[in-house]
Amino acid sequence: MADDNFEPELLTLEDEDGVNQTFEILDNLEDGENLYFALVPYVDDPSKSLEESSDLVILKIEDPSDPDSGLITIDDDEEYYRIGSIFLKRLENFYDGGDGDDEEFDGDDYDGEDGEE
Repeated sequence: MADDNFEPELLTLEDEDGVNQTFEILDNLEDGENLYFALVPYVDDPSKSLEESSDLVILKIEDPSDPDSGLITIDDDEEYYRIGSIFLKRLENFYDGGDGDDEEFDGDDYDGEDGEE
C-alpha cells in the first residue's frame, strides 16, 4: 500500500517589512545557471485552503553558486513569463494527470505573451 502521509515541503520567508510567511514548494526548475521555485502560500487547514488565495509565487536563487544565497523576485518580464509558463504547464500536467505526452515542457513554446487580455 502506498504511503498516504504526504508532508508538504515548506519554506518560511521574511518580506521587506520583517513579516514571515510560510509557502509550500510545488516545483523547482533549473534553467541554465538559474534555479527557480514555484511556491504557494501554505494553509495548514485543508478546509480553509479553498478560501485562501493560491497565487503562484515564482522566485529564483540570487546566486546559485553561493549556498547561502537567498531567493529573489524575477524583475525581467520576459524571464518571468517564460519561467512561469513552464511551471504552469508542468503543474497542469501533474494535477491533470498529463495528456499522455511524456515529453517535458521546457518553455520552447513560449511566445512572449503573458496570456492576459
